[in-house]
Amino acid sequence: MQPPNTLTRSWQPQGTVYGTLLNFRREWDLWSPRMTQDPYKAAPKAPVLYFKTANTFSTAGQDLVLQDGVTEVDIGATLGLVIGDGGQVVAAALLCDWSVPHTSYYRPPVKSRCRDAYLALPEQVTPCAGVEPWENLTIDIRRNGEQVQTVQLAELVRPMSQLLADVAEFMSLQPGDVLMVGTDCLADGTRPRAKAGDRIEITAPDFCPVSVHVGAAP
Repeated sequence: MQPPNTLTRSWQPQGTVYGTLLNFRREWDLWSPRMTQDPYKAAPKAPVLYFKTANTFSTAGQDLVLQDGVTEVDIGATLGLVIGDGGQVVAAALLCDWSVPHTSYYRPPVKSRCRDAYLALPEQVTPCAGVEPWENLTIDIRRNGEQVQTVQLAELVRPMSQLLADVAEFMSLQPGDVLMVGTDCLADGTRPRAKAGDRIEITAPDFCPVSVHVGAAP
């Protein structure tokens, strides 16, 4: 598989998109006291993954329309690793993994994460062989021009190379798949939120930004 062309417009994943939970140190530490409680009674030993279904894919320039009584959404800025032949990373992209605010991260409800247009995509991906250039990447999130969060990939519980290796222990990533490295929380355990009328911008050096206007259903 050749690295994706950075001039390609309106990029969309060509395979399955996986998200990773509890992969930032702050959130892991906040949840640690509860990890020994029912139903699991221990901290997870493998990466905790979930799917973003194809209906969530929202190409660059598409609004996020809040529907069915949803008045606000969590902003989930993350980096998606694009997989090529042999499970190797051939590119990456900034993404916004929207979700309806909820309290459970052990079994993320489909109705909170897999609504229409709940994965905001950039116009382009950034090709690269491997993940090393992005290990200390900083992602900035702005709401209506005001910075509301900074995500440091140096704070990952499983750095990207380890995450890929640990996932490979129990499943094979296929060419075209995308593995999101996780989303970070704020100091109080919540994520920054957006409501109708907000403009969200996600940026990082050398990456195509994600910019989304949030609207309400008529």
